[in-house]
Amino acid sequence: MAIFESMNRFKKRMEWKKWLGTAAICCCCMGLHAQVTGGERAMEFLRLSNSPHVSALGGLNVSSTSDDIAFALQNPALMRPGLHNQLGLNYNAYYAGISLMNLQYGYNIDKIKTALAFGVQYLNYGSIIQTDDVGNQYGTFHASDFALSVAASRSYGTHWRYGATLKFAHSTLYDSKASAVLADVGVNYYDSNSLVDVGIVAKNMGFSLHNYTKGNSEPLPFDLQLGIQKQFKHLPLRLFATVHHLYEWDIRYDNPADVQTNILSGTDTSTKKKSYFADKLFRHFIFGAEFTLGKRIALSASYNQLHRGELAVKDHSAMAGFSFGLGVNLNKFQVHYARVYYSSAGAYNEFGLNMALNKLFGLGKGGEKKNWNTVYPDEMARQ
Repeated sequence: MAIFESMNRFKKRMEWKKWLGTAAICCCCMGLHAQVTGGERAMEFLRLSNSPHVSALGGLNVSSTSDDIAFALQNPALMRPGLHNQLGLNYNAYYAGISLMNLQYGYNIDKIKTALAFGVQYLNYGSIIQTDDVGNQYGTFHASDFALSVAASRSYGTHWRYGATLKFAHSTLYDSKASAVLADVGVNYYDSNSLVDVGIVAKNMGFSLHNYTKGNSEPLPFDLQLGIQKQFKHLPLRLFATVHHLYEWDIRYDNPADVQTNILSGTDTSTKKKSYFADKLFRHFIFGAEFTLGKRIALSASYNQLHRGELAVKDHSAMAGFSFGLGVNLNKFQVHYARVYYSSAGAYNEFGLNMALNKLFGLGKGGEKKNWNTVYPDEMARQ
């Protein structure tokens, strides 16, 4: 009976599974500076970056008007005719043997003046050893998550686009499953004169179709994000700032390891007297930059204070919170690479390939009727 009770408790512990990558870091390091803010909601994998280009800019970006279909699923308002027939395939070699794969595809329909984007996200946690709470092993099991999404956007006036994404998400853990229907709603403002782009999006609004545990209401990973992009006319540089968790001020983890106790009185003498205003503020921000060399090569770098604050090893922060990327534009192809540092335990690598299908091959007369070979001018694109 003790074994069955332990297994039931195991099924309810969803936090470790949703942040298994973080757990791998913990195994490699002694004493983290803090823990992640996740684990309180179902479908947390929907917060993960969907491409190396996005990862290189901090893992979130709702304002980039790059010629990259991946950003259309960061903010549906960024989908536009200029991304017509672009296919993106991405692979993330995550921690502890976990793999994350993404597919994105864009298509513009002239008749209804609507640009569509389709996405598939699949997260494979690999083989996991099944144990009870005292370490007895009972074999292995597999866990995985996936999400299907379709986005649509339209223009409004000269400088605005608006869009929405509908998603179906499913998660499997041991013999427990969960599924949900969610939606993102976004707006984008772009100005070709000032070279400023602003995006705002409400993500992961929806409801659960099936919960991991019967009778338990599991909240979904809602977020409200705002981003701004600025490009310079005489300098091939773009600067980004993204603000997340706009609906919640304090996302700082109160780490017990930071508490210093007075031996005589037994009271905390350090952290409770501090407001940590600056840390609480900047944990909402992601700062990024992208420098373009000619028309072919783009170098990206970013800093995410939330990642550094949660996952940096105490007294040895190293490169935690930083991300770097390289993009190569070959006209018909785009190749993207990102190296992301979550903690001093090591970085992980992401690879992506974008293909302009209408430039690679045609579909004859049937394709012409469906605008397969059409190349649309992209007024929003920032190269």
